[in-house]
Amino acid sequence: MLLLHGGNGGATEFIENASQTSINHTTVCLYLCDYWPLEKWRNRHRFPRSKQPLPSFRCLSTSAFSDGVVPNEVTVYYQRGLPVITVPLPSRRERCRFTLRPVTSTVNDFLVDLQKEDKGIDRVSIQSTDGTRIASSTCIASLMNENFHLIINDFVYLVKPPVLEEIPSDQVECLSSVRARIAQLYEALHVDQHQLDQESRLLGQLEYLKEELAPLEKKKEELLRKAQKRSTALSWFGLALMGAQFGVLARLTWWEYSWDIMEPVTYFITYGTTIAMYAYFVLTRQEYILPDVNDRQTLFGFHKDANKSGLDVHRYNVLKDSIAQVQEDLRRLRDPLQLHLPIKEPRR
Repeated sequence: MLLLHGGNGGATEFIENASQTSINHTTVCLYLCDYWPLEKWRNRHRFPRSKQPLPSFRCLSTSAFSDGVVPNEVTVYYQRGLPVITVPLPSRRERCRFTLRPVTSTVNDFLVDLQKEDKGIDRVSIQSTDGTRIASSTCIASLMNENFHLIINDFVYLVKPPVLEEIPSDQVECLSSVRARIAQLYEALHVDQHQLDQESRLLGQLEYLKEELAPLEKKKEELLRKAQKRSTALSWFGLALMGAQFGVLARLTWWEYSWDIMEPVTYFITYGTTIAMYAYFVLTRQEYILPDVNDRQTLFGFHKDANKSGLDVHRYNVLKDSIAQVQEDLRRLRDPLQLHLPIKEPRR
């Protein structure tokens, strides 16, 4: 190894010595830290000077490097089950530690974090040891299974993740049984109390909703009863009209006129009734069925009276839906499968 201290004439001295000793320039790596072009460039861009002395100008033979790859600069170790990688940043000449998430993080996340930490990184990528580029969507857990190259600008770092010891199958089965036992103990100690707390909360919510619904329910019953009475009165009024129509037609047919005169009249009355039923379908998009007509008339009268009396029908419907949802939650919570009770078979 040949070591030269830098200065204004350090490069010239090194080149002359290298030419005299017949050193192959392709097998020499120069770390130029305090050489005057770098000083001039740093002063022009107004970079702050470091208080610590810059490292010296060194020349290392290729026995420590292979094809320009820098080893042992990037370290990886596991802390609390998470891989921690330490990378030298090119701009600030310091090492930075990154904690990765093996499952949720990808190679792209790690590269983005590197560029955010050091704005002087122009190019960064990860390749396998044989030069194959590793996709950005690769998860960190897969990346840590083998050695790889981290390329930052013009530097190539060899990264050697530590080998994780595989857990024997008998220990895995033991851990699974312990995990299942812990789950059973937690369920036995906490589930019953949790169910009681949930039931108490739902009962309190149900009681509050019913108290808020009570005045609206009372007012709704009054208006609905009034609307039903009106619909019933209209039904009886229609029956009375039909009876009067029958009496008038009978009187005109057998006493005043003859059937030959009244037959066209009854035909047009029947056809007019059919036109009225079809008009009802066109306007309401519902078939003219008497129970449906009665319900429609009842609802129409109810909403008309509700608007006049100030009843909030939308709020009433929201409360009814909330009560139904809470009751369904209570039913599911009290289900024998949730309480781990034997299901009673129905009697035959």
